[in-house]
Amino acid sequence: MSHRIGSRLGLVSALAATLVVVGCGTTGPGTAAGGTESATAWILTGSTEAAFRSSFDAWNKAHPSEQIKVQAFENNAYKEKVRTAVGANQAPTLIFGWAGGVLQSYVDAGAVDDLTSSVDTTVTGRFLPSVTAVGRLSGKLYALPNNGIKPAMIYYNKDLFQAIGAQPPATWDDLLALVPRFLAKGIAPISVSGQDKWPLLMWEEYLVDRIGGPEVVQRILKNQPNAWSDPAVIQANTMIQQLVNAGGFVKGFSSISTQSGADLALLYTGKAAMNLNFPTAYQTIKSADAGFISANKLGYLAFPAVTGGTGDVKDVVGNPSNYWSVSAKASAGQKKIALDYLRSGLATDGYSDALLNVGLVPPVTNVQGKLDASADAKFLDTVYQTTQQAPNFQLSWDQAMTPAQGDAVLTNLVQVFIGQITPKQFSDNMNKTLGA
Repeated sequence: MSHRIGSRLGLVSALAATLVVVGCGTTGPGTAAGGTESATAWILTGSTEAAFRSSFDAWNKAHPSEQIKVQAFENNAYKEKVRTAVGANQAPTLIFGWAGGVLQSYVDAGAVDDLTSSVDTTVTGRFLPSVTAVGRLSGKLYALPNNGIKPAMIYYNKDLFQAIGAQPPATWDDLLALVPRFLAKGIAPISVSGQDKWPLLMWEEYLVDRIGGPEVVQRILKNQPNAWSDPAVIQANTMIQQLVNAGGFVKGFSSISTQSGADLALLYTGKAAMNLNFPTAYQTIKSADAGFISANKLGYLAFPAVTGGTGDVKDVVGNPSNYWSVSAKASAGQKKIALDYLRSGLATDGYSDALLNVGLVPPVTNVQGKLDASADAKFLDTVYQTTQQAPNFQLSWDQAMTPAQGDAVLTNLVQVFIGQITPKQFSDNMNKTLGA
C-alpha cells in the first residue's frame, strides 16, 4: 500500500502556498539550537494548538537535551502534507493522525514503529481502554491517544428554538418538521461547512448508523462486495437530499469554511438554529462570544433517532481521540526522544488541564474530578458520559477507511449534497473503491 502514500509526493510544491506554518526555533530539521539532535512533531492549528504547545513547551523546558521541534498546519493541508511526507520518508518523528485506515496504510508501508514492547501498561493504563484500542492493529500498538474525546453532537441556539416555540428534535421527523418553521422566521435551520467536506460526512455517518446500525459500516470496512449498496446507505443519502431540498441547510453552505469559524458564527449570532459538530465547537463559540455560553444560550444533544431504524440512538460517530505514532524512518536518537515523551510527557496532569482549558475531555482514566471542578463542567461531563455510554463509537469514515476510499467518500458525498449525483450513483461510485 505504500504506493498510495508515495503517489502524493508531487503535491508538495502545490501545498506550500496553502500551508500555515508556525515553527518553534530557527534551527535546521532534526537539530536543536545547541547543535544536538532533536525530534520533530507536526500539530494542527486551531483550538487544540494551545494544548499541544503547552505539552511540548513543558517537555522542552524540563528536557534541554531532548528537544521536540513543533510545526503547526491547517487541518486539510496537514492531511495532504503528512501523507506525502510519509511516502517520501520525510515524516516528522511524531506523526499526528486519526488511526483507522490511514494508520493501517502506514503500517503496511513500514512507515511507523510497533510500540508494543516500547510502551508498557503503566503508560497505556492511563488512557480509557476503548480509546487506546483504536491505536492497536492486529494486536500490536502503533499509536497512543493525544487529544480530547470528540463525539459529534448537535449544537443549537436555545433563543431561536424559543422564538418558534419548539423543542430540540428527538427524531429525524421532528428535525424535518422544524425546517419550515425556522425558514418562516428567516432563520437557517442548520449551518454546515461544505467547503471543508468532512463536516458533511457526520450527517451521512449518523444516518447510516441510525438506520442500519454499525454493521453496515463494518461490511464496508471489510470490503464486502457491493457493501455501499446497502439499503441504509441509499436511504441515508435520500434523506440528506430531502433535507437539502427542503431548505434545511443554510444557503451557500458549500462555500462556508469551518477553518474561519463561519459555520459556528451563524449559530451564535442567531442566523442558524443548529450545527452538527465536534466538541471543539464549544470552545470556538466560547472564544468568540463568551456571553453566549455564560448566558446558557447554547444547547447540545444526541443525533436524532430514525423511525424504523435498527441503530441505537446512543451510538456516536466522531474521533475517539487523535494519536501519536513514531516514524520508522527517524534516527535512533529522535526515536528515543519521542518514546521518552510518550512514556512520561504525554498523559500528565498538566496536559489534561490544557485540554480541559480548550473545552476538551482528556481520554484518560480518573478524570471525573477534573471535569467536576471545571467552569464548563456540565458540557464536559455530557461529552464524557456520551462517550462512556455509547454502545458503538464509529471513527470518522475518512479516517477509518483507506486513504483512497476516504478521499472518494468525501468527493462523492459533496456531490450528493449539491444534487450532482443520486444516492444510487453514490453507492455505485463507492463500490468501485472497495479494496482500493
